[in-house]
Amino acid sequence: MLTAFARAFKTPDLRKKLLFTLGIIVVYRIGTNVPIPGVDYRNVQACIDNAEAGQGLLGLVNMFSGGALLQITIFALGIMPYITASIILQLLTVVIPRLEALKKEGQAGTAKITQYTRYLTVALAILQGTGLVATARSGSLFPGCPVAGQIVPDQSIFVTVTMVVTMTAGTAAVMWLGELITDRGIGNGMSILMFISIAATFPSALWAIKEQGSLADGWIEFGTVMIVGFVMVALVVFVEQAQRRIPVQYAKRMIGRRSYGGTSTYIPLKVNQAGVIPVIFASSLLYIPALIVQFSNSQAGWATWITKNLADTGATPHIILYFLLIVFFAFFYVAITFNPEEVADNMKKYGGFIPGIRAGRPTAEYLSFVLNRITWPGSLYLGLISLVPTMALAGFGANQNFPFGGTSILIIVGVGLETVKQIESQLQQRNYEGFLR
Repeated sequence: MLTAFARAFKTPDLRKKLLFTLGIIVVYRIGTNVPIPGVDYRNVQACIDNAEAGQGLLGLVNMFSGGALLQITIFALGIMPYITASIILQLLTVVIPRLEALKKEGQAGTAKITQYTRYLTVALAILQGTGLVATARSGSLFPGCPVAGQIVPDQSIFVTVTMVVTMTAGTAAVMWLGELITDRGIGNGMSILMFISIAATFPSALWAIKEQGSLADGWIEFGTVMIVGFVMVALVVFVEQAQRRIPVQYAKRMIGRRSYGGTSTYIPLKVNQAGVIPVIFASSLLYIPALIVQFSNSQAGWATWITKNLADTGATPHIILYFLLIVFFAFFYVAITFNPEEVADNMKKYGGFIPGIRAGRPTAEYLSFVLNRITWPGSLYLGLISLVPTMALAGFGANQNFPFGGTSILIIVGVGLETVKQIESQLQQRNYEGFLR
């Protein structure tokens, strides 16, 4: 990987792309530290330094924003609205025929769906910004902090609207920066910004574990966490690269005087076909009951049960339900994103077939059978990886933003592998020697 980056910097056009990407990353990181108007920055820092600051309800969104959410900066919402909008549009594509038709139109249809995603991102940013401002004004953003209710001293309508508009504009700016990286830089811009947001929280989280440790001034705990992290990265790389290759043979066809087809290829079915989406779905769904209790301020029996069993990440009901939701959403997401019947019809249309399997319906049934068998280990792997923060919470006293948590490792490894592959492919195009030297 380091060799690929070194060779890329020696290539003039790739060096420009890499430097442009690094420049956008610097701008993004500066924006995550600029507070919005109407916020008392000293009180925010005092609450962040509080022991309970990292265990708030919005921990997942805070991780995706690189710690900007709890600091209430102009990029506080980060890329989370865009991720949510992309997932919603992807799900609606299966349900709404108009979106499905646009998806099949090629580049023009994709551009139209991207435009819808931008509009939905702005709408979600307004909703999430309003919720964040309301949470900050009520003091619920930092439970247990003495000055949590004084984070927003002026609670007038004008200041509230200004805060929401600023965060919405910040989200639009983040979306624009991501698209700039995609067009003029290296890799997928949104994925790169997500990678940077998560990686930015690693140093402080690791040092917090060292400071909280008691063995050899915390270095034993620090070293153990690092070893566990390297093992997890190796495991995630191994599983993310694992795939079942289903061979496909295309028959020869004579069109005029030319012969077409006769080639062999394969359909790659990844073990983790759903990626990190099931973890995000499960986390978001489990946050809803706790969010209802937090805003209702109810002391009824149902509210107490939710707080004790669902809001507490270390509670047994929370762990079991979280694991089952991840497994369910893994199967659900794979089912709506991979259509065996459509793949089988396309293969039949172009004269392709799986050796030993008849074209048409038998091919679709075979693909469904293989996909279900592969999704089981993939979903169980996602569930087990996602429980690492809970085990870390019990073993090291870390907060829920444990650096080597399942979501963060899955995203970092996935984005890192994809970016390195893109750099290597571009290097191969520019340094191809050919058969004659």
